[in-house]
Amino acid sequence: MDKVLGIVAEYNPFHNGHLYHLNKSKELTNSNFTVAIIGGNFTQRGDTSLVNKWEKTKMAINEGIDLVIELPVLYSISSAENFAEGAIKILNSLGIVDYISFGAETNDINELNKIADILSNEPKEYKQLLNSELNLGLSYPVARENALKKYLNINNLPISTSNNILGIEYLKALKKYDSKIKPIAIKRESVNYSTLDISNNFASATAIREFIKNKEYNKIKEVLPKSSYDLLMNNIESGNMIKNISCFEKEIIYTLRKMQIDEIAELPDVSEGLENSIKKATLSCNTLDEILETIKSKRYTRTRLQRILLYALLGITKKDIELSKNITPYIRVLGFNEKGKELLSKISKSKPELKIITSVKKFIDMNNNKNLQVLLDKDILATNIYTLACNDSKGNLDFTKKLCN
Repeated sequence: MDKVLGIVAEYNPFHNGHLYHLNKSKELTNSNFTVAIIGGNFTQRGDTSLVNKWEKTKMAINEGIDLVIELPVLYSISSAENFAEGAIKILNSLGIVDYISFGAETNDINELNKIADILSNEPKEYKQLLNSELNLGLSYPVARENALKKYLNINNLPISTSNNILGIEYLKALKKYDSKIKPIAIKRESVNYSTLDISNNFASATAIREFIKNKEYNKIKEVLPKSSYDLLMNNIESGNMIKNISCFEKEIIYTLRKMQIDEIAELPDVSEGLENSIKKATLSCNTLDEILETIKSKRYTRTRLQRILLYALLGITKKDIELSKNITPYIRVLGFNEKGKELLSKISKSKPELKIITSVKKFIDMNNNKNLQVLLDKDILATNIYTLACNDSKGNLDFTKKLCN
């Protein structure tokens, strides 16, 4: 019987670590088909994707992903919890996914599941510990980690790294939606997320972005599959690679200076009067780095603050994020190979009610779901803003770009 593997990734860019994860996941699950839910032009850490979502789709298909589906921007730049829930809702809705595989610093699913259970059920004692930590002015991730350590009476918990955190959120989402998808964790090999070294032809995405910044292209060639390297270099040479959020510095500062304080207060993740600090910083600072340094604190991590800057740039409000939490997103197909085409046909036949987008225009013409239209409008705007930093800055690519295959 056919087995379908689901993967959630940003592929920013697709590197040897991703290829190892993909091949190991196929091997362990004995899967015939692989579906990847990928973040689009902006990332969960409040940054830009190096290349656009279609280029990332080509990288993924070239290396063995069969079907690529976009994670809408309201999820892809949201908190780890909403990011994971959006992806799981999509994988669940397909009705054919048997496994989800994610990279983590540990491959002990039982240990991760134990933590996911606590975070899902929130026992009274744990909630009291969490509130005590938050009252110390700590950021939510740090407060949560401290509370869990005290609740479990364990000093070393696998929750301080970004991959483990996301993995736990996938497990929480699987429980929340009573999913039959079976999770597996693939232990990261050789390098950690933030490591800047190369080890056995592996490097973290953080290191790769640093290599790009320093134009160390020989190092990049060493840690990317050839097709990914060629696509990345083509984008660099054509001026269509966006190194980071600073490429939108003036647009973000302009937007925040234009916004009223009560409008800034409506941005997701803004609370406890942070809107006043943001407004003051944007009027007195010249760069994003200055703004971030001015407003960061124990409570607000740089990643959270960068996401807030992205929310402002993309016009995303608390109301939009709440909407995303209460709906099941559409299936936005970015590309597929022959096996992916076969898989898409199976999905369409078994679930004819599913909202599958292969043509944005056709979907808009036929769609009568206002919530899904809000979701799609944000995706279209995100692409139109993203291209502003490219040499090829034409808009409406969501209408004109063909599916990758």
